[in-house]
This record gives sequence, C-alpha cells and structure tokens, in this order.
Amino acid sequence: MTALIEARGLTKRFGRVSALAELDLSLPSGRIVAILGPNGAGKTTFVRTVATLLRPDAGTLAVAGHDVVREPQTVRRMIGLAGQSAAVEEMMTGRENLAMVARLYGQSRRSARAASAATLDRLGLSDAGDRLVKTYSGGMRRRLDLGASLVGAPRLLLLDEPTTGLDPRSRIELWDAIRALGEDGTDVLLTTQYLDEADHLAALIAIIDGGRVVAQGSPAELKQRVGADVLDLHTREASTLARAAGVLERLDIGAPTIDTETQRCSIDAPKGTGVLALVVRALDDAGIDIEDVTVRHPTLDEVFLKLTGSSCSATSGSSDSTSISSSLSSDSDSDSDSDSDSHSDDRVA
Repeated sequence: MTALIEARGLTKRFGRVSALAELDLSLPSGRIVAILGPNGAGKTTFVRTVATLLRPDAGTLAVAGHDVVREPQTVRRMIGLAGQSAAVEEMMTGRENLAMVARLYGQSRRSARAASAATLDRLGLSDAGDRLVKTYSGGMRRRLDLGASLVGAPRLLLLDEPTTGLDPRSRIELWDAIRALGEDGTDVLLTTQYLDEADHLAALIAIIDGGRVVAQGSPAELKQRVGADVLDLHTREASTLARAAGVLERLDIGAPTIDTETQRCSIDAPKGTGVLALVVRALDDAGIDIEDVTVRHPTLDEVFLKLTGSSCSATSGSSDSTSISSSLSSDSDSDSDSDSDSHSDDRVA
C-alpha cells in the first residue's frame, strides 16, 4: 500500500546549514502523526516541503504517491495547511470566512455555503457562525482557522504548532477538534513543541534532530525505548532531598537525579513497583520523612532527552528554524533562500 508521505534522502539547505539532511521517513495513512524535535531540527522545513512551499535540494518526497516537485498542483489539491496563528478576517463572520475560502478552492456559491455550514457544525461553531470574528475568543479563532483548512475537504491536514499561545482550556478544545478529525478519517500531520499534546493526540510520533529522523513509533513504543520505569519521591524540606538521594544511591539500583526546584528525586526502577517497598523501608530506617513516592512509566520528555540530548521543555521558547510564511498561488513553486524565526500564516488553496 502507498504511504501517505514518503521521504527518501530528503535534503534542504539554507546557505551552509542543512535543515534536512538526507531525511528518510515513511508515514502511513489513517493516523494522526506528530513531528517532534528541538529548535532548528527541521520540523517546519519538512512541513513546508510537504506543502510544496519549499523545493528540496536533493532526495524525493511524495504525498500519496505524488512527487512534490513533479506534481505540485496535484499535491496542493490534496492538502490543507494551518500555520501558527489564526489567519481569519476579523470584520467578517465565521460563516463568511469559510465561504470565502471555499470559493477560493473553486466551489460554487451553493457548495461553499453548504461546506461552510457543515464545517461550522463539525467544529462546534454553528451558534457563533454569524457573529463577527472579532468577537471570538482565541480558541474559537483557532478552530475557525482549522475550519478554513478543512472547508476544501483535504485528504491531508498539515498543522504547524496549532495550539501555540492558547490558554489551557482553548488547547483542550482544539485537541478535541483535531482528535475528531482523525476519527472522521482526515489524515493529520502536526508539529508541536508540547510533548503532552503529542502524547494525547498522536498515534505515531517521529522525532527529528539535526535534519534526520532519530526515532519513530507510537508514544508507548517510544517510552519503552527509554527502558525501566521511574521512581519519584518528594520531600517536605529541601535539606532532606540530598539525604534521600544518598539513601537511594546506596541501594545500588542506579544513580538518582535531583530536581531542587520541585524537591523531587528520581531513579530508574527496573523492577517496577517491586522496588517501592525496598525504597520506603530504606528511607524509614534512615529517618527521612517524604511527601510522596510513586513509580511511573517514562515520559515523552525523558524519551526526548535521551534521543536528542536536550529536554523539549528547554526548547519551547521558540519554534523551528523555519516558519510557514509563504502563500501559494495556483502556478508558483515557492522556495526560500533563508531560514527565519518569524511566524506568519498560510492557506493552501
């Protein structure tokens, strides 16, 4: 069966910098896929290349069997693209925004009205459809922007850090909308700097570092690569934390790590909950009071740290080395001669 996205030896350079370095990646259809990586890893460069906004310097990239260089128009008809900020017109209603985009996709007036109504209903915006967008909350605007990418019924939806800047409630609302799209059969490829977002939404995660794929699999599969479960303990006082770490080190089950900000000490627990009683007994014998102790599975952040050498939380202050910032016309193959940290919006139409 033809892969939804197939990259072989994909290379893109900006001057002396290789944003994509002979990247190989095969992504199946029928899943929500997340692309993770530290800043400058090549995430957004990859998405822009899939969207035909960038032409690769070497290698091949195909969407549903169609080469992005030889068949850009065919690829563009198959995809919808939403950038990091909501690209909607505030002085128009939500319904008018969607109808305008549908007309740009070449739909008749009747079809555009029907598609707009169906999309508003799909994203839970029917009641607000006839209000001016300037009255929408941030989360509603992002859902409307998502709808503008869907109104043309794309086979593949590309989302570049879709929840950046949203408050927790709006993030969850957008997660629900994206999850529903996947359940309805829309293929979704998203980049994100939030590991919990990838964990909640994605059935498949690809981690990119240095322009190459360093790991690929389901969240559970990636966590298994880290190995053992982890035992965490919290102490009431910071002065007790070092003593607790010393007790754990003497148990000879691994080297503990200390987080003084959260007053947490962690250690690998290869025997899972079997080590819990041993640790509690040793701490009690040493007269050390603890706030709580738990055994858990590794987090995606720990997977990320092991595979890339940096914590994703440390990279979340800015986005990838390149942004989705070019508009597609019907006959242009857009390219770029520089990599930028600025972010603007696109629509593939």
